[in-house]
Amino acid sequence: MRELLAPAPRLAATEETAKSETGAPVAVVELLFFAYRDFVGEPDRLLSRYGFGRAHHRVLHFVARNPGLTIAELLQILDITKQSLARVLRDLVEGGFVDQRPGEEDRRQRLLFLTATGETLAAELLALQSARVARALQPLGPADRQAVERFLLELVDGRERGKIARIIRRTPAAANGESA
Repeated sequence: MRELLAPAPRLAATEETAKSETGAPVAVVELLFFAYRDFVGEPDRLLSRYGFGRAHHRVLHFVARNPGLTIAELLQILDITKQSLARVLRDLVEGGFVDQRPGEEDRRQRLLFLTATGETLAAELLALQSARVARALQPLGPADRQAVERFLLELVDGRERGKIARIIRRTPAAANGESA
């Protein structure tokens, strides 16, 4: 616990100022590698109990956040092939985590919803990652938190930034066309 309350260690001056060929601080690139490793580490261990991986996690997350999401919308969000999604969805449906229902207006559409089991697993995964993010943001003020969000959004491909910003700010009600 003492480690969490201690100030973050400063990088040595040579490490802090080391730049890549593009001018980006190498330490920031490396910190992103380590942060990602630890951000997904706990969820990976939980998912492995079910024989699932990170693709399953992403599907559970976005279906939990957007009940009634179509397969086409999920393909756009995840930016993966139909074949990749089909395999992951088959695992989740057969395992009783995701339910596929025909669209109300277009019966050919498949709308995705989490089952009670899927909701429980998605909530456990989100709790692990939310706790890690909350610990990291806790010592920061509101302006710093906004800077973190801005930085992460700037890492997203410029052509995708607007779409991603809309996705992350969408509430489940808004995702279903209801007013928030």
